[in-house]
Amino acid sequence: MKVRKVIIYADGASRGNPGLAAVGATIKNEEGRLLTSISRRIGRATNNQAEYKAIITALEEAIKLGASEVGVYLDSELIVRQISGQYRVKNTALKPLYLQVRQLQGLLKDFTITHVPRQQNIEADDLANKAF
Repeated sequence: MKVRKVIIYADGASRGNPGLAAVGATIKNEEGRLLTSISRRIGRATNNQAEYKAIITALEEAIKLGASEVGVYLDSELIVRQISGQYRVKNTALKPLYLQVRQLQGLLKDFTITHVPRQQNIEADDLANKAF
């Protein structure tokens, strides 16, 4: 099944900071139909590392589905602002993750990332927490 445009809601969670971490994401088509969801543990990470890994995992999956246009929604204002270029990535542990997102972005025709309030990211949040 090839899709052109997808909408991703992603979330990362950490129990302890750093601590056991997990990612959750939904990938939907333009009509809002669920194509796939992600819910998995990623080992030990900080909250911010988990947020980045959630985006990376979801982007990799979207690219496998054939998507060339991706809209990402995340409830981490810091990560959204770093990826959109409003903030620099100063944390050395986040830099390689940031670069990985940029590399995946380069494989897409169109990429947007938008901050949403936590209440609008419930599905991804639930999937991340379910992985625990």
